[in-house]
Amino acid sequence: MSDTYDQNGIRFTDFHAAAACSPSRAMLMTGTDHHIAGLGNLIEWTNISGQNDPSGKMSTAPQRGMPGYEGYLNERVAALPELLRDAGYLTLMSGKWHLGLTEEHSPKARGFERSLAHLPACSNHYAYEPQLERPPADEADRTPDFMTMSYIALHREDGELVRKLPDNWYSSDGYGDKMVEYLQERTKKSDDRPFFAYLPFTAPHWPLQAPQEYIKHYRGVYDDGPDALRQKRLQKLKDLGMVDENVEAHPVVADEVKEWSNTSQTERAASSRAMECFAGMVECIDANVGKVVKHLEESGELDNTFICFMSDNGAEGAAYEAYPIVQGQMMQHLKKYYNNSLDNLGNGDSFIWYGPRWAQAATAPSRLYKAYTTEGGVRVPFLAQFPKTVRQAKPELHNNSITHAFSTIMDIVPTILDMAGVPHPSSSTKNGTYQGREVVPMRGTSLIPFIHGTSPSIHPTDHIHGWETCGRAAVRKGEWKIVFIPKPKGPEKWQLYNLKRDPGELHDLSEQEPERMKMLLKEWDRYVLETGVVPLAPELGEWLEAREEQMVENAWIEYEYWHEGARDDPENFTRKPWRMERVVRPMA
Repeated sequence: MSDTYDQNGIRFTDFHAAAACSPSRAMLMTGTDHHIAGLGNLIEWTNISGQNDPSGKMSTAPQRGMPGYEGYLNERVAALPELLRDAGYLTLMSGKWHLGLTEEHSPKARGFERSLAHLPACSNHYAYEPQLERPPADEADRTPDFMTMSYIALHREDGELVRKLPDNWYSSDGYGDKMVEYLQERTKKSDDRPFFAYLPFTAPHWPLQAPQEYIKHYRGVYDDGPDALRQKRLQKLKDLGMVDENVEAHPVVADEVKEWSNTSQTERAASSRAMECFAGMVECIDANVGKVVKHLEESGELDNTFICFMSDNGAEGAAYEAYPIVQGQMMQHLKKYYNNSLDNLGNGDSFIWYGPRWAQAATAPSRLYKAYTTEGGVRVPFLAQFPKTVRQAKPELHNNSITHAFSTIMDIVPTILDMAGVPHPSSSTKNGTYQGREVVPMRGTSLIPFIHGTSPSIHPTDHIHGWETCGRAAVRKGEWKIVFIPKPKGPEKWQLYNLKRDPGELHDLSEQEPERMKMLLKEWDRYVLETGVVPLAPELGEWLEAREEQMVENAWIEYEYWHEGARDDPENFTRKPWRMERVVRPMA
């Protein structure tokens, strides 16, 4: 990547997303909470026995269909590319969408003039699809197999389904090259419109796959195991001044998998190689970001472009191999259709993940990882370089500096609109209208006053921010945070932490600070009312534990792309799941 980019960037140490991918993307595109925008958490309230109500309605997934739980970017929000397109911007996207599968919910429908969009949560990065044996006719139900959904590289370009990806496809290279192609087309056409470019990679999501030339750069680097890596990374953070020298790290929570000291030499070799694959994926991302930065340098536009780089959640720590249904079905599938021999790991016909211990090497000193509302799930890397005209207001802030100011992914949209001089159709407190429909206000705040030095912080000290993902919850006010983590990873009760003194969330102060706890619980209730969160349930811990064992798949997907023939004849595999309609009745 560019030296200029490195020198003028700001690193944010207290930047937060949601605890999962599509919720974060919803907030990034709208500046409001994902429960409002249509991507409330994606769990289903299926009976623990696994027997679904044949009506396909409330008992299967009562959250699904409720306002804010549609599973796609809904009509209650105005998307950033829509607003910028209307203001005269060229809007470009290449990479993971995960905000709707159908054409009416595609990037084209939400404001992108050009787009190559990966539609589902994840897929094989090489678009490799094993030739499966046809299942018996009596097994042809409408529930997708977990593995089938996990490898199909379903894309739309400019709203149309892509029937075949280019030969020698690898996701990160494909998205980087496509974005450069779009930008070069702009140059060739002498298109002098300002542009908004969104480049979200599917990497480094599992399956862990990367070109071998990148993987080989890391041979042997991780042979000491995840615990040693965690200590090295934590020390590096201290050396860089990104965490306090005396920070107390949360212990690793990974009872479902073996400790490194208890693994065999063969197990260690495979585990280390998985981490080498992950590192290769990250380096390939960096190379492709570099392609875009190089284009901006060559076109003379780098100094006039706002660039930001972030993650959508904490590291992925799921131990799929520990789930009973995975042991019985998924692992057999992998053995039958993939080659997970040591020397083949990282190739398209391999399929691996790295598990909770490596994940917590990445999130130290924080607690846990993706899908948890602890800091390990919601605090993410964020690097930003502002245009030169913005940097001039306070140049010392931009010299490869670090800021500990609290900020969130919802702050990006108001920041971009602020710099572009584009108003949002709503006010800060009242709904507005956009294209004939009512849209909600943004909940984020522009970074520009802080960047200009006219505000000492991005958010006031009494700012309230809430999280909820998969029945795990949190509320933060200033340096204080309450967290609710159900079993089996948490105590299934609210806990209170002072993040300034205890960023690792080790010391629960709920009993020492009962009034503060009470006040923050009231703020949780307010957050629920404002965003439409389905309230937490006492049975949630038992249910979540059972769900992890059963891995029940989502019955509310509109486009069943995993069926044979679905990509050739999408209309016959598109359905309209039941949705709850929002009805506003006038007061008597």
